[in-house]
Amino acid sequence: MKTFFYKLKIYLPLIKSLQTGLLLLTGVTGLLSSQMPITIFQLIGLTGSLFLAISGSTVLNMVYDRDIDASMNRTAHRPLPSGKISYKEALSFGLILSTIGLVWAFILSPVYSFIVFLGLFIDVGIYTIWLKRKSAWSIIWGGISGGMPILAGRVFGLGHIDLIGAIFALSILLWIPTHIMTFSMHYYNDYNQAGIPTFPSTYGFKNTRLVIALSSIGAALAIAIGIYAIGLSWGYLRLQGVMTIGIISLSVISIFRPSEKINFGIFKYASIYMLISMLCVIIGTTNY
Repeated sequence: MKTFFYKLKIYLPLIKSLQTGLLLLTGVTGLLSSQMPITIFQLIGLTGSLFLAISGSTVLNMVYDRDIDASMNRTAHRPLPSGKISYKEALSFGLILSTIGLVWAFILSPVYSFIVFLGLFIDVGIYTIWLKRKSAWSIIWGGISGGMPILAGRVFGLGHIDLIGAIFALSILLWIPTHIMTFSMHYYNDYNQAGIPTFPSTYGFKNTRLVIALSSIGAALAIAIGIYAIGLSWGYLRLQGVMTIGIISLSVISIFRPSEKINFGIFKYASIYMLISMLCVIIGTTNY
């Protein structure tokens, strides 16, 4: 038992549980936004298959990026660069998680499994392996992969891709730069030391702050449109409206009075905004 908990302790950071949990929440949001009759077995199936696929892709990313992590102060303690887990162990772990997740997804629904596979392929193949070390614009592909869970959830509920699902996915895509670019400015020296091209190092802090502000506004508007389109009650829409005005105001301030403090304010507000929006969809749709 002691060995099991020790293994769990060193393997858990490989899946980035907070990030995985948030993406999983978007998947559940997408499913419930379909407002179709959902059984407990379908909910468990979606949650389990998405968790495994997302976790697997995260582990595979960490396997490929182990040299980058080793060169950055904030990531050098992770299991792979610190030597707590070997390359082969982590690779096997990631492949097993990904494979089981994809097979489970296919059993549930071929079209749903295709979206899950697309997210995994874009995240690992295009974003991490192909573009992350070459271009600051790789974050666009990272954002696309981040939008796949919510799209996959809605596709699982409906059985097909629709415009609302695409709008929800777009909201996540537009939120991603707020997260990644804020960290790339805060840890500017780390990324430079690792040789990773970022928006701050390529286009400067001023332009990066402008992109963060505009993408935050875009993300807020996209998810607000999606919530309106699925027909939530006016109580949820009013809350969404107030939150949207808040994020637009903060973003406008950051454009005319840019600072690291305001940037982190947008990052935190946008994260809370997205979380509350997801909870509104989950609670609002389960009341129907």
